[in-house]
Amino acid sequence: MAIAKEAAVAEWGALFGTVREQVARKKFAAVPLATAATCLILLFSIVQHLPGGEHFVTRIGVVKAALPLDVSLLRTPLSLYVPALDLPVWGALAQVFVVFGIAEIVLGRKLTLVVAYTCTVAGTLFARVGVAIGPDHVFGFPKWVAHVRDTGPSAAVVALAICIAFRCRAWFTAGLVVATMVGEAIVLPNLAGMEHVVAVIAALLIAVSVEVFGDFWPRVLAGVGAAAVVSTATASLEAAAADVRRRTPAGAAVP
Repeated sequence: MAIAKEAAVAEWGALFGTVREQVARKKFAAVPLATAATCLILLFSIVQHLPGGEHFVTRIGVVKAALPLDVSLLRTPLSLYVPALDLPVWGALAQVFVVFGIAEIVLGRKLTLVVAYTCTVAGTLFARVGVAIGPDHVFGFPKWVAHVRDTGPSAAVVALAICIAFRCRAWFTAGLVVATMVGEAIVLPNLAGMEHVVAVIAALLIAVSVEVFGDFWPRVLAGVGAAAVVSTATASLEAAAADVRRRTPAGAAVP
């Protein structure tokens, strides 16, 4: 028993101490991202069971490999918060609040979002590739999988668990998560299982990249986002100015 306790402390002691300190000091203010994500899942779960709600949720947040790529990518940010219809929503609520909350404290909000969305997009793209190459390939799927509803936070949760374990040097936990996901894909070779393996691979690449480059890539992504906002605003201003010039009569003073 003493050996097991020492192993647990060595594996999770630093993580537990960090999380307990932040939660004790700030309460829910320590995990606003996790709280918001949990509330979104609860909201979508309620809405999709209302009359006409499933159609509404499908239109804004349900991803399928059969959809055009641009539509899938536009819906992917919300698809993370749309729970599966055939699974208990409490499971999604619990895992998102716990894992997102720990990730928010350990990794920071920006990196948590980068990991969650990058690995979710990786799974979405993999589904399209799998359908395209067909069931004759070891990583392929039959055509009907293209119409399977591909939503939920599980890929993001798996990826964040890997990055948390990597950051805290909890190697046994990381190995256990990897082995579990690979075992799931072998025993139950379906879309969800393979997407979890893809999420694991993407998370490992991000974790190694962060170890090597620090927060370089999160800063690059933030810079790209800021540049996109600036360029959009500039284009809007230029369009407005051109519209004003077009409507102003010739010879009239432009204010």
